[in-house]
Amino acid sequence: MRTVLIIPARYHSSRLKGKPLMEIEGKPMVWWVYHQMKKSSKVDEIFVATDSDEICAVCKEYDMNCVMTSPEHKTSTERLYEASLKIPAADVYICVNGDEPLLEAGTMEQVIPENPEDFFAANLMTRIKHPVEAVDDTNIKVVTDAKGNAMFMSRSPIPHPKASIFFEYYKHLGVLAYSPQALRFFADTPKGPVETVEDINELRFIEHGKKLRMIPVETETLSVDTAKDLEYVRRVIKERSRRA
Repeated sequence: MRTVLIIPARYHSSRLKGKPLMEIEGKPMVWWVYHQMKKSSKVDEIFVATDSDEICAVCKEYDMNCVMTSPEHKTSTERLYEASLKIPAADVYICVNGDEPLLEAGTMEQVIPENPEDFFAANLMTRIKHPVEAVDDTNIKVVTDAKGNAMFMSRSPIPHPKASIFFEYYKHLGVLAYSPQALRFFADTPKGPVETVEDINELRFIEHGKKLRMIPVETETLSVDTAKDLEYVRRVIKERSRRA
């Protein structure tokens, strides 16, 4: 089985412009993501997919594979699909967002299937440990059915604690796995009304009746969406580097 990992990296982020290039311990953020993923023995190749000449130039400077994609893409999955058409074909494409510098390779590997079906889509999720995360709309909450497939995702806290407050809430991580057929489906299928209002890519599968496997993992990773997030990540990586 051939597995290719793609890191979508957009310069004009709506929340934190230029964040893939923001410095962490002397290296750009995207470098940290790329080199964390290089520790995996289950990935055959890694590429950064971007629409930015500046990001591409930095990738070349640091000897990271890079593929240019259209600036018209509205989602990381659309960018992933275009990138998949420009590189050698794979059985599984892994998406790791370029704002996950704390993510460890061993955590990412849990989304890789042993024997992927023709149509396969999966997403990592992790338990919410702090109540503030449940109400933060940058954290996408998810509920699953008894078989571990996503029932719904929302930026609002779900499910609503009406009858009990004792429930383990989960949020999705920016780590996904797709078969080529699943990527084609996403690219060929228009947004539904729920995806449009929530602005959550993965709802495209749920709204159209496709299974999206949710895989629980224990991790302390953080998606960098704000300047506050960036400062936190800088502190963590600085401490890790000091202990190394």
